[in-house]
Amino acid sequence: MAPLAASRGDTGLPPFSPAAIFTQFNLVSLIALGLVISASLYLYGVWRLQQRGDHWPVGRTVAFVAGGLGSIAAVSVTGIEAYDTTLISVHMVQHMVLSMVGPIFLALGAPTTLALRVVRPAPRKLLLRTLHSRFVRVLTFPLVAFGLFIANPFVLYFTGAYRQTLEHAWLHEFVHLHFVVTGCLFFWPLLGLDPLPNRWPYPGRALLMVLSVPFHTVLGLTIMQSKELLGGDWYPNLGLTWMDPHADQVTAGGILWAGGEIVSVTMLGILVVQWVRQSEREAKRIDRALDRQEAEEAREKAKITTPGDPAPPEPYAR
Repeated sequence: MAPLAASRGDTGLPPFSPAAIFTQFNLVSLIALGLVISASLYLYGVWRLQQRGDHWPVGRTVAFVAGGLGSIAAVSVTGIEAYDTTLISVHMVQHMVLSMVGPIFLALGAPTTLALRVVRPAPRKLLLRTLHSRFVRVLTFPLVAFGLFIANPFVLYFTGAYRQTLEHAWLHEFVHLHFVVTGCLFFWPLLGLDPLPNRWPYPGRALLMVLSVPFHTVLGLTIMQSKELLGGDWYPNLGLTWMDPHADQVTAGGILWAGGEIVSVTMLGILVVQWVRQSEREAKRIDRALDRQEAEEAREKAKITTPGDPAPPEPYAR
């Protein structure tokens, strides 16, 4: 659809409005198929646990299905997707959700933990070997994931790659998947509840999150102040009378700047909550250990102070 739109000079789309989000749908795509499969597998795993009487927190299910998959669907199969090659601002909203919002909720859904509890021993061993393989260790190492997460948008928007995504539908969809993957690599070790290698302590995780904020600010301001349009002459060639590409690009940069800070602050809040809960669990664990130690000492003391068997009677004096 993207190359044809540019060649005919008009996408045929009406001016973007909130109503367009609910009237323009694209349900035939690899992302839509992936969303359906992911939701089905996750819900099947939850059902399996319930069938055998095991508990799975409802909050994790809501986070993964509604928060994670739901937010990705909201920007990949609705009117957001229909306008993402027409308006830079709409594309930037999509970028933020796919790379930050969706992955955060997916991480909080703990799908790997669910899989480890559901699958049979042989697949479980294979999954554990994969999680602890050298390849996964390198990809999920926080500094590597941080570098990929930060460099990804700079490479996309300040090279010819972005224009290629506008011209080729398959590459456009691949970039969507790339956003989700790089977001998961960054957020899963920081916020996720799954057993992953390279898990940093909470102060280190918070520091990485703080360090990511300036990069979003710089990227957003650079896009806002740039005189050159992202995608070159793609947007002017659409010939839309209801859209000014330069003004829309300023809006897109503002969305990236403000959205990055909002998501980062929210994530810091989640990290603090997780940190406090971990501290509370650790304090309870220490209290239980001390109680057991005191009880053991009390039992040992009781054995010492309790008189033993009565002494045998002394023989009669002759």
